[in-house]
Amino acid sequence: MTNNDNGLMTFGGHLEVLRKMLFRIIGVALVFAIVIFCAKDTTFRLLLAPCDNDFMTYRWIENIAQEFGVEFRFAPFHVQLINTELSSQFMTHVSTSVYLALLFASPYVVVELYRFVAPALYESERHYSVGVSVAIYVLFMLGVLMSYYVLFPFALRFLGTYQVMPNVVNQINLSSYISTFTTLTLLMGLVFQIPVLSFFLAKMNVLEAGFMKHYRRHAFILIAVVAAFITPPDIFTCCLVTLPMYGLYEISIVIVGKVNATSVLSEKQ
Repeated sequence: MTNNDNGLMTFGGHLEVLRKMLFRIIGVALVFAIVIFCAKDTTFRLLLAPCDNDFMTYRWIENIAQEFGVEFRFAPFHVQLINTELSSQFMTHVSTSVYLALLFASPYVVVELYRFVAPALYESERHYSVGVSVAIYVLFMLGVLMSYYVLFPFALRFLGTYQVMPNVVNQINLSSYISTFTTLTLLMGLVFQIPVLSFFLAKMNVLEAGFMKHYRRHAFILIAVVAAFITPPDIFTCCLVTLPMYGLYEISIVIVGKVNATSVLSEKQ
């Protein structure tokens, strides 16, 4: 029996639904992992693309500079990766396939989680929970793209070519490369959740738009400090990360303002 006398699902019933949901998620992620594992050449061609001077971000910046009449070219560079352990390449291949599988399966995971919690939500909560779920995924993917096209390439370019002396040669391990890429990508995906976090804080009456507007300058300085912490120590990359993050802060002000206005109307009614 999964329902009690009142027709409500029992604790055991909830556990059974959760178990089936987890098996479905694992099954979908496993299929993605196998496909990605088999597409090794394509996968690592994309992941290792920032190692070369021909990476698309560098080309875009050069083309934009030329559109404004500025003759600008990045200095040629190439980061050569090495492997120092017998099983490291295979294990990196497996772990990378799992990470990417979870990333590609995340829309399905969000849908499954929503289906699991939806029966316990009020109608008004269901109305905005769908939007919040979509926002979480879209913002996370924007953070991933930001990391792949901006943050990681410039971090790799700076750190991979930096030398204290010409005779000290950089030899970057493949596992270190993938680890740094994964960490920065996850970090940017979480940073881009600022509007969602602001939404929930506003819902709990913890955050107000007036407060955020009053401390705009302080927020900008804090964002710049965070950007400087997560980026390589060059002003160009820091600015490329600071501006989108501050843009998210301004978007959060609008979201919080709407939530505050809705709360005021609800109290009056």
